[in-house]
Amino acid sequence: MAKQHYGQLDKIYINDFGLINALGGTLEEISLNLFAGSQQGFVERNDILPDATVFVAEVASQLPDIKTYPKHFHSRNNQLALQAYNQIAATVESLKNKYSEQRIGVILGTSTSGIAQGESAMEVRQQTGEFPAEYDYRVQEISNVAEFISLVAGLSGVSMAISTACSSSAKTFITASELIRAGVIDAAIVGGVDSLCSMTVNGFSALESTSSGICKPSSVNRDGINIGEGAALAVISKDKSDLRLLAGGESSDAHHMSAPHPQGRGAIDAMQQALNNAQITSQQIDYINLHGTATPKNDSMEAIAVAELFPHQPFVSSSKGSIGHTLGAAGATEIGFCCLVLRHQKLAPHVWDHEVDPELPKLNWVANCNNNTSNLRCCLSNSFAFGGNNVSLIVGREI
Repeated sequence: MAKQHYGQLDKIYINDFGLINALGGTLEEISLNLFAGSQQGFVERNDILPDATVFVAEVASQLPDIKTYPKHFHSRNNQLALQAYNQIAATVESLKNKYSEQRIGVILGTSTSGIAQGESAMEVRQQTGEFPAEYDYRVQEISNVAEFISLVAGLSGVSMAISTACSSSAKTFITASELIRAGVIDAAIVGGVDSLCSMTVNGFSALESTSSGICKPSSVNRDGINIGEGAALAVISKDKSDLRLLAGGESSDAHHMSAPHPQGRGAIDAMQQALNNAQITSQQIDYINLHGTATPKNDSMEAIAVAELFPHQPFVSSSKGSIGHTLGAAGATEIGFCCLVLRHQKLAPHVWDHEVDPELPKLNWVANCNNNTSNLRCCLSNSFAFGGNNVSLIVGREI
């Protein structure tokens, strides 16, 4: 492998991260199931779509009680966020002691916020003529989860939310890094959270983008996505750690409201920008966590883009066959998976039916967690959203 040439100015590190999704509620449980290629969290629901069933990826873990917090924070979204935060709380406290509560930002991504609670409240209103007493419309505000985590963590500095659909939480890493480098903050809690709700599932169903079964990313038999839920939070700062956020790249090709550019031009731009900002070559990427939604157009354009930019064929896989598409939490979740790959030196398998679409360029799919032949040092993760909003992030082992 070529010598690494990481940028030396204002290095940003990932000091800690916490995850909860359909694979489990702790890093240990998620690691075990991720590397085993588990699909344990997929369930068939008949109460989301009218007159139809649909497979979704649910969190089965017990969630923390949040009833002691103000009622406008009472949502499943915030319960998921709190479960992830509890895993990084000690690191946050340590940085608070070092930098103060004003100097740690909270920048989180979401697309659902507390919409599920709004849906339930509307059902009650239709039946009784009034919203239930425990419902507060503020639970649906996009900024709600950032405000909640700021409260839980005892932070009083920058607090903001980003909502760009499926790239939301990936963008938080770049935004927070810019704020740190600009001297606005010294550290940040970044990431994202989304919970299952009828609106998103029905929306993707209306686009004819939901799978008839469990999704099969890049398979010739792929027919759409499964919506999932989860939370992924990370702590980033200039404080040295074993994991580095090497760089990010962003583009907006604006090809179509919901369809990606068929040749992946925006995806290529985002990945190339990330490589340039990290000051590394494409040959130094060992593993790519694909956006890999299992929709025909997304998988096709991403395969074209990756094959063009990475001719040395690094290992690739999609997480959607394991946890579904967690929307606003997807980007941060998959960065968390990349961190697990680097720490465990194991690859996350590509979970599907192994029926390769012959129309796609050849990629080096991860068959199992042990099929790598060299040390894993550098991972790239893609997040592509509606409107051609593309984000690529690169994380690496500090060496």
